[in-house]
Amino acid sequence: MTPAVVAAVLVAALTHASWNALAHGIRDQLLAFTLVGGGGTLCGLLLACFAPLPAAAAWPALLASVLLHVLYQMLLMRSFQMGEFGQMYPIARGTAPLVVTVLAAVFVHELPGGWQIAGVLLSSAGLVGVALWGLRGRRADGAPSQWPALTAAVCTGLAIASYTVVDGVGVRASGTTLGYIAWLMALEGLAIPAYALATRRGALAAQLRPVALRGLLGGVLSVAAYGLVLWAQTRAPMAPVAALRESSIIAGAAIGALFFKERFGWPRTAASVLMVGGIALMLHGG
Repeated sequence: MTPAVVAAVLVAALTHASWNALAHGIRDQLLAFTLVGGGGTLCGLLLACFAPLPAAAAWPALLASVLLHVLYQMLLMRSFQMGEFGQMYPIARGTAPLVVTVLAAVFVHELPGGWQIAGVLLSSAGLVGVALWGLRGRRADGAPSQWPALTAAVCTGLAIASYTVVDGVGVRASGTTLGYIAWLMALEGLAIPAYALATRRGALAAQLRPVALRGLLGGVLSVAAYGLVLWAQTRAPMAPVAALRESSIIAGAAIGALFFKERFGWPRTAASVLMVGGIALMLHGG
C-alpha cells in the first residue's frame, strides 16, 4: 500500500470510531441510528448531484450492499444496547479482517503475500485480545456480561466482512468511487429512519431534537469514513485495507475508557501492541 492509501485508511479508522462513539453515546439507539442514517442519506444525495452514476455493472453489488449495511446497522444497534462500547466495538470490527481475507481469496482471487497474511493474523490476535479482555467480568453498570451481546457483535462483524467484499467488487466496477459511495449512503440510510417514523410516529420529532446535532454529525462522519475506505479499495487489495481499517479498534477502546469510563487495562494495552505490529507487517509486505 502506498503512503496515501495508508493515511486515508488510518483517517477513516479514527473517523469511524468517532461516529460509533457518538451513536453509542445516545441512550436511545433507534434515535441514534435514525440520525446517522438520515445524515448519511442527506450527504449521499448531495454528493450524487456532483458525481456521475455508477456503471450498470456495479448496481447489483451496490443494492446487495445496501441490504447488508441495513443488517449491519440493526446488529450494531443491538450490540450497543446490550454491551459496553469498548468491548462490543472491538468484537464487531475485529471479526472482519480474517473473514475478508478468506472471502477476497475465494471470490475475488486476491491472494495476500506472506507478510500480509502474517500481519492480518497478528492484528487479528490483537483484536481478539482487545475484544475479549473482561468478557467474563462485569459491565461498568454492574450488570454481568451477556453472551447474547457477544453473539450480536460477532454477527455484526460477519456483516461487515460481507459488505466490505461486495463493495470492493462494486466500487471497482462502478467507474466512480464518489458516485458509488453517494448512492450507497443515500439508499442505505433510508431504512432505519423509515422504521422509526412508522413506530414512533408523532413523537419522533420531539425525541430527535435534543440529540439531533450529535446524530447528524455521526452520519456525516460515517460517509467520510467509508468513502475513504472505498477509495482505498480501488488502489490496494481488500484484506490489508480491511485489517488496517480496524486499527479503529484501538481508538474505540481508548474512547470507551476516556469517555464512557470503561476499563482498558494492561491486557488491552498488550493487545494494541500486537495490533500495531500486525499493521507494520502488512505495510512491510505492501
